[in-house]
Formats: sequence, C-alpha cells, structure tokens
Amino acid sequence: MTIKFSKENLWTTELNDAPEVQAGFDRTRPVRFYDTTLRDGEQSVGVSFSTEDKFQIACKLAELGIGRIESGFPRVSEDDTKAVRRILDAKLSSEIWGFARAMIADVDAHIELGTEYLLIEITTSDRKMKAFGFTREKVVQRAVDAIKHAKDAGIKKVNFFAVDSTRSDLAYLQDVYMAAIEHGAEEVSVVDTIGVCAPEVVERLIRQVKGWVGPNIPVHWHGHNDFGLATAAAIAAVRGGASWIQGTINGMGERAGNADICEVALALSALYHMPVELDLTKAREISKLVQKAGKYTVDGWKPVVGDFLFTRESGGVVSQFHIPEAIEPYSHEIVGAERKIVLGKKSGLVSIEMKGKELGLNIPEDKRGAVLAVVKDIGTKEARLVSDAEFKGIVQRLC
Repeated sequence: MTIKFSKENLWTTELNDAPEVQAGFDRTRPVRFYDTTLRDGEQSVGVSFSTEDKFQIACKLAELGIGRIESGFPRVSEDDTKAVRRILDAKLSSEIWGFARAMIADVDAHIELGTEYLLIEITTSDRKMKAFGFTREKVVQRAVDAIKHAKDAGIKKVNFFAVDSTRSDLAYLQDVYMAAIEHGAEEVSVVDTIGVCAPEVVERLIRQVKGWVGPNIPVHWHGHNDFGLATAAAIAAVRGGASWIQGTINGMGERAGNADICEVALALSALYHMPVELDLTKAREISKLVQKAGKYTVDGWKPVVGDFLFTRESGGVVSQFHIPEAIEPYSHEIVGAERKIVLGKKSGLVSIEMKGKELGLNIPEDKRGAVLAVVKDIGTKEARLVSDAEFKGIVQRLC
C-alpha cells in the first residue's frame, strides 16, 4: 500500500519542495523494505522471541506490506529452526529470506527447511577480519563457496551481505562484490554494521556500488543508529539508488539499533514524495506486538508509534486542538492513532472545559479554576496524569 498524502492530511512546509531537496530520487518505482526484526532485531540485549512470537510477528509484517521478511538463523537453536519452518509453511504474501554466514552448514540448514531466498554474510573490513582471524583471500573463498553451494542446491536468489562494508577498503570491497556476483549472487547489501557513515557518504557509496555492479543488480542498504542518523542514512541510500532498505520494527537491534522501517517509510513518503510499499496504519499494531514479545517499551514520544504523538497535556497546545495542523505535522489517521487530551501538571482552563465536554460533564465556568487547581496539584505532587475517573470524582466534589 502506497501512502497517499494531500493538503488534508499532511502539514509540513513548502521549503521541502526546493529542487535541491527533491532532486536525485527515482520515483518511478516504490522503495521496498526488507525486515530483519526476527534476526538482527532479536540481537537487542535481553530480547528472546519464542517460536510463536516469531510466527505472529512475521504474519503482522506481511500485513504491514513488508516485501521481504528475514525468517531467522536456524542454527542458533531448535526453536529458531521451528520458527523458520513455521514461517515458511504459512505461505505469507512477503518473500521469506533466510540468513546464513558464509558457511556450508549454515546454507544447508536453510536448504533442509526449504528456504528459497538466502542472504549470505561475511565481513569485508580488515578490522573485523583481524577479529575473526580471516585473511582477505579466505573471505573471498568462503563467500564464493557458500554462494556456489546455495545456487547449486537450488536457492532461487542470493543476496551477498558484506559485513562492515562502510569500513572496508573500497577496492577490496569491489573485488568481493564482483566475485560474489560472478558466482551466482543476484543482489548485494551495503552494510554500515557499526553505524558510522554520514548520510552524504551513504549516498555517494551507494552510487559507487551501483556503478560497480551494474543496473541489473539490486543494491540494499543496511544501517545502524549509533549516531542517531539511521533514518537520514536510509533516505540518503534511496537517493543514491538503493532498491531495498533493511531495518526493523521499533528500530531494535545491536547496540543503538537498526533503521526503523516505519520511520524511514514515513519520512520518504511525506518529506520526499517517494512511493513506498508499506501500510503505516498498521505500524502501531505491530510495534506493540514486538514490544510485548521482546518485553520492552518504546518512549511515548517515539516517531510513528509513540503513545503520546497525538496526546496533548499542555493547556497552550490544547487550546489549538481543534485545528490539528496547528500542532501536528500529519494526520493521526496516517498511522492509525487516536487524538486525545489528558490532564496533569501542564493543563489549563481550556483543558478542563474540553475534557468536561468529552466526558459529558457540566462544569460551570466559575468552578473550572478550582477543578484545575486540584488537577495541577495531583499532577505536580504525584508526577503523573489524572485519569478520567479521577477527574469525574473531582468535578462531582467541587461542582
């Protein structure tokens, strides 16, 4: 589902329409998303998804409109093997991709399960080669052997995933990509494993890699958020010509996490007028499912899915509530959220009036100040919001 924006639901700025902002994007095709929540996302410290969790998340990812779902890494555990098998058996609308290191045993684990599409990874940076005890020659050989083995076994598509691409010697990186393609890889991933690339560099690097591999090899971007630039880097990758953006739900992942797929989709479509394949009205539903499965919560102010994005407490802002475009950049309907007013320390007289009308309470004008005083006292002393039930009680006592 491509997001449709108009003046009725998007209230940004005409400054975004400047030619230098909008230039360089290929709008003849939609940006598509490759989700790695079930593998890279689960690498978040302390997170462990059950087999049932992974299946339910995969189903919701398909409903979200994700083009490709990475099912997992079956050699991690028997539960992971079961999860991959169950996801494959579900015949979801998304393509189901497997993850494998450049090791024959990893590839075989997916072949045995019936995986048809496989991402094969190995590091290409000297730093990581040193950590693993690899040589450049060994990396090329292992990549080639794993890709050839996968293709000989009937894997339909292989994506070669060059770990730590952005810290690799570029001449060597080119050699590895070309060797991978020569031996059967149909796609390549440019990978900012440590999240160190400035967006400007991402755009240039994607263009460079596309120049190496040619127009018929799709290029993916995989970024991390260590400097808070994962969304910006993904946008730069699209401008550079990336066909696929890899990321996760809620931006979860190793260290500071991955690019948040839903944030990237919203920014691309709303600010850069890029068509994307994603139904953002379902973003909050899957966000909550993943939070529950991972036993964590995201901040209420998190873009796209935060609970408080369309919730207003401050009296000065509540006074503008009747004109959404005065206080919000886009309609709550875009992300399937609810607009509401809450009461607390920062409430004003208009908050009391509007909450009273919402709840069907008659609050005389001369009593609103007293009601507000009690609300603000609770909010200040107890550092919390006042529930609707409490508010009704306050009104009954004072009015």
